[in-house]
Amino acid sequence: MSDYWHIACAELSQSDTVMAGLIARYPVGKMQNRGDAFVTLARAITGQQISVKAADSVWARLSALTDITPAEIAACSVADMRSCGYSQRKVEYLHDLARHFVAGLVVPSGWNTMSDAEIISDLTQIRGIGQWSAEMFLMFNLLRPDVLPLDDIGLQRAIALHYPDTLPHTKAKLKQHAQRWQPWRSVATWYLWRSLDPVIVAY
Repeated sequence: MSDYWHIACAELSQSDTVMAGLIARYPVGKMQNRGDAFVTLARAITGQQISVKAADSVWARLSALTDITPAEIAACSVADMRSCGYSQRKVEYLHDLARHFVAGLVVPSGWNTMSDAEIISDLTQIRGIGQWSAEMFLMFNLLRPDVLPLDDIGLQRAIALHYPDTLPHTKAKLKQHAQRWQPWRSVATWYLWRSLDPVIVAY
């Protein structure tokens, strides 16, 4: 669990009355690490543009077929992966993800000393991993405290709901608004998501 959570909540509550209300409303839960970097990214690709239930079903079939490691996924045939429910494009994405790990084109052990921007640059070289997916990885795998996923529809909806003065939305305006949450923008984003859906977000 993120060691900074209580400090972040205290500082956000002190600086923002809306955030104070949300933090008080949801006293249970926090961002948690989902574990292995490759598995986290493979699951993110699996879940793109399909429901959580469908993604879980496809993932379960893949897990039954093979171990979810870079070497095993790299060696898994297109036909076998398609039989699990993956589209041709997602098979290509997963193979490219595996190739990056197998070839050492991404080195997870080095990420702890890299900036958020450097890691995003690393990850977005992989087919199927865009800015948003990389930001989710920063938040939920590396537990980086100050990520602001400006393209996230849920975040945009929640800010519009709780801070109507931010309308009309532009990225510049949202980023300016979120300055009040630094250096805890990941935490603020998490509570804004919860205000829309009480189910704890995890990736």
